[in-house]
Amino acid sequence: MDRRDFSSAFLAAPAALALLAMRHAHALTIDDLSAGDASKGLKAALEKGATAAVSLLGRQDGFLGNPKVRIPLPGYLEDAAKMLRVVGQGGRIDELVTAMNRAAEQAVPAAKDLLVNAVRTMSVADAKGILVGGDTSVTQFFANKTRAPLTEKFLPVVTYATVKVKLAEKYNHIAGKAAGYGLVKKEDANIQRYVTGKSLDGLYLMIGEEERKIRQDPVGSGSAILQKVFGALR
Repeated sequence: MDRRDFSSAFLAAPAALALLAMRHAHALTIDDLSAGDASKGLKAALEKGATAAVSLLGRQDGFLGNPKVRIPLPGYLEDAAKMLRVVGQGGRIDELVTAMNRAAEQAVPAAKDLLVNAVRTMSVADAKGILVGGDTSVTQFFANKTRAPLTEKFLPVVTYATVKVKLAEKYNHIAGKAAGYGLVKKEDANIQRYVTGKSLDGLYLMIGEEERKIRQDPVGSGSAILQKVFGALR
């Protein structure tokens, strides 16, 4: 290296060091975050995700038109339905399945307040646990905090929506017998409770998906705190 090359390299060094320092300053890790930032950021993400999920599912075809959450007949009854379609009873089966999914769509909006309250009253320990948890950490959090009260909220809505379908009563009769032979789970032997359970499963699944989108693209969320917290996890 001649003198001019050495001088150029020497002069460039401070600029390079400054650039490295800037990068290091912005490369936050989860350990650099305060408990307050972690909690605030996750609460913002979960509230955003819960609201988006309720909006997506609580409308016409929110369940019926989404293969990820569409509610089918359970187990043995789904197989039996295929046989009924062969003998020309497909229309009645479709009516029942449509009614089940419409019931879920009608029930979901009632979840918003409970979901938002669960987020806003979340502890710092809950927040940190979800931030470093696996793919099911969000689902588990909401299920633990809201499944029991939401079951009570959803059940009357689902019952009202399905009672108008004549086949619903027959479902309960047939499923009750099938459960006795172990062909259908006991909790699935009542159409109202089955649809309620599946509605909640679908709701938690979609909240988890919305939250994952924020993790993957915190900048796209448009929130400074979300960018800070979820950027630190990358």
